[in-house]
Amino acid sequence: MYVHQRQGSLEVICGPMFSGKSEELIRRIKRAIIARQRVQVFKPALDDRYDVSAIASHSQRKHDAIPVKDSEELRRHLDPEAEVVALDEVQFLDEGLLAVIDGLAARGVRVIAAGLDQDSNGEPFGIMPILLAKAEYITKLQAICMVCGAAAGRTQRLVHTGGQVLVGAAEAYEARCRHCHEIPDGTGQRLLEEPARGE
Repeated sequence: MYVHQRQGSLEVICGPMFSGKSEELIRRIKRAIIARQRVQVFKPALDDRYDVSAIASHSQRKHDAIPVKDSEELRRHLDPEAEVVALDEVQFLDEGLLAVIDGLAARGVRVIAAGLDQDSNGEPFGIMPILLAKAEYITKLQAICMVCGAAAGRTQRLVHTGGQVLVGAAEAYEARCRHCHEIPDGTGQRLLEEPARGE
């Protein structure tokens, strides 16, 4: 799909929850390892849903990863000989990661970053909009809407809590299409009213 030479690049894998982002990231990591490339994998320490020191897909595929609390800790753990650096759940990491990624790509490293491009309100999530703008390659995955079965590009939060970040899985979220996605206003009602028929 992509031709990788010794020039650096940024690949971004995005989409809603349950779309296979971590699965695709793990697949690319495995291929780089088969190609005998030196690979380093990171994840936010915040995300400990399935494993503290591994990235894991909802289907339980795993790959060892270094958990980091922020971009500065990630920078301290970087292997100067790494040819491929993979990052999961990048929406949880701080803006300092942008400079780290730029520096890696400038010195010839292939960077692969996976994460949610939208939060549960359908708004851009964290640093993802900037990563999408800077990326050489973008893969946007779709899930299946749990209401109507259509292609789903959004994440529906099922539990009411404050704040943008709530680490969870099927107990707290499900995939929804644009039509079935609801934005709670605190009462469980839809914030964006559908237009009256004929408008």
